[in-house]
Amino acid sequence: MTYDIAAIRSHFPALAAGIAHFDGPGGTQTPEPVIRAIADALARPLSNRGQVTLGERNAEALVTGARRAMADLLGASPSGIVFGRSATQLTYDVARTLAKTWSPGDEVVVTRLDHDANIRPWVQSGATVRWAEFDPKTGELTVDAIRAVLSERTRLVAVTAASNLIGTRPDIPAIAWAAHEVGALVHVDGVHHTAHALVDVEALGADFFVCSPYKFLGPHHGVLAARPELLETLRPDKLLPSTDAVPERFELGTLPYEFLAGTTAAVDFLAERLDMEATGTRRERLAAGYAALEAHERLLRAQIDEGLAALDGVTVHSRAADRTPTVLLTFENHSTADAYGFLAERGVQAPAGSFYAIEASRHLGLGDTGGLRVGLAPYNDSPDVDRLLTGLTDFLKR
Repeated sequence: MTYDIAAIRSHFPALAAGIAHFDGPGGTQTPEPVIRAIADALARPLSNRGQVTLGERNAEALVTGARRAMADLLGASPSGIVFGRSATQLTYDVARTLAKTWSPGDEVVVTRLDHDANIRPWVQSGATVRWAEFDPKTGELTVDAIRAVLSERTRLVAVTAASNLIGTRPDIPAIAWAAHEVGALVHVDGVHHTAHALVDVEALGADFFVCSPYKFLGPHHGVLAARPELLETLRPDKLLPSTDAVPERFELGTLPYEFLAGTTAAVDFLAERLDMEATGTRRERLAAGYAALEAHERLLRAQIDEGLAALDGVTVHSRAADRTPTVLLTFENHSTADAYGFLAERGVQAPAGSFYAIEASRHLGLGDTGGLRVGLAPYNDSPDVDRLLTGLTDFLKR
């Protein structure tokens, strides 16, 4: 297992600006192979999908290739990969579709830990809402917290695989098992999780799993993975002439073919560049690449944790035993918005806010303001961390 950070960084044109990016949880920078794939898709003949003209065949190949790439990334079936404008849009689509099958008194479970994109669609679905709480002292969301709000009327449990605010990774397989015991479906927000760990939707027990390629080096759109046989049972609203075949049944309008080309290139980058010695199928190379990435991020996270521990007046709200390399900070007698601006002036990008995890921010006692979020991406290196810690030290001395 090798992780050549210098070689990896060389593929990101944006890094030439000299910024140390700790804003990966909000969206990563884009490697040159992804940029080139998008441009190449637009440079060739392209039209609506089909098999007659070259443009039709090109479009069909881009869609088919992206489904296979995302299936390899998520451990899913290509026939269960649905593309949409965003993970939020896809979650709303699933919520509206499922809600049509529910009766008055049916219940959904949502958690305080989640991004609002995996809360509000279910709150607004018309079902009775049950809230699962996480421990604000530890950041942990336990399976017992989920079990406490399950009942025979539970139709769905919506839960994050990793908090985009504080990084907590709940035990999704155990939560899914508990939900399935009462006959409920499980909708997993994997947007933050997919950037840091290899996903296996079957092993997770997720009936629906959503993610966003722009969080793992790709372009801006959303992806949903589900079992094709489950999708066959659902009837979303759709246009009369549009196909009723799965997964196209859930894709409204023309797909962004060039972005799908970029998504395939992003998956290939993860498979080929994170561990240059990896061999085997794309899925096997992805597994090796993610293992190398996790080892690299563990080292950088330890460097961050050690540096923060030496600073006075800093509160770290990311405390779960199992979490992504994502740290939420607040400061004694200092505004996190001021810290964000101070760091930005010094070429360190670490934004402040609640990042749409409004329920989690409030549950932590941080209101709607949240904190300063420091998140790692595959291109971060030790000098980046040094710049971050130096910047925070200087800020706290003001």
